[in-house]
Amino acid sequence: MTFLYLNSDRIGNAEPELGRKLLQLFLEKLVASEVRVDFVACLNSGVFLTTGEGPALESLRALAARGAIVTTCGSCLDHYQRRERLFVGAVGGMQQTVELFASAERVIAPC
Repeated sequence: MTFLYLNSDRIGNAEPELGRKLLQLFLEKLVASEVRVDFVACLNSGVFLTTGEGPALESLRALAARGAIVTTCGSCLDHYQRRERLFVGAVGGMQQTVELFASAERVIAPC
């Protein structure tokens, strides 16, 4: 089982706009590849990927269409007041994230 862990809306801590573009490109390339992603968990500022419009959202929708289960941290959604804006997947929790880390054969964590 392959687990994609997204704990930010960008790659790196330098220039935010560049980091967002890099993550967008990473997700597009992942979707275009033959890598099978089984689960996606979005935490911390990664919630902006499932609650905002744009190319990153489209990539996550494409992964979901290919069978990936996409979850977004409920505590994080509440913190950022974005629970009502979840555009892909379902609300997840920390217990689920812990179990995914423990059982995954492969973890992809670009950010």
